[in-house]
Amino acid sequence: MKRLLAFPDPVNEAAARTVALGVVTMCVLALATGWAWLLGALLYGFAARVLTGPTLSPLGQFATRVAAPRLSRLTRFSPGPPKRFAQGMGLAVTLAATLTWLLAGWPVARWLLVPLLVAASLEAFAGYCVGCAMFRWLMRLGVIPASVCDACADLSAHYRRLGAGAD
Repeated sequence: MKRLLAFPDPVNEAAARTVALGVVTMCVLALATGWAWLLGALLYGFAARVLTGPTLSPLGQFATRVAAPRLSRLTRFSPGPPKRFAQGMGLAVTLAATLTWLLAGWPVARWLLVPLLVAASLEAFAGYCVGCAMFRWLMRLGVIPASVCDACADLSAHYRRLGAGAD
């Protein structure tokens, strides 16, 4: 059971960006067609990835088993805890959109997909993880203890991987 509920650490960035592209695709489809039922697929996907990483997520399985190996020349790795936090943020937004759809209807709920679409687009197309940035900000404020992510607490290694100075 512990293995089932494990989240990868580190996370392959190519896989993370592929998952984000899938989220972008589902958000665009839902917004363009009015297919509110796609909220169910988004909700399941985020919940599965928060709980088990890619293990129970069809999109996560595709990203790790099919897409990421084919993008191996682009492979970089990031710490797992911020990525799990980002998936949790996606889950919260999708849950809010789903509850809003059920209680107030699609015309109101659809607007809650816009921030999700923006954040997933930044990850998919620019490699910028909004949830990861918020995670690091919360660490700096002391809300999240440094022990949760040693790699995040010491950003000098992250900057070395990116080829930038650690100053």
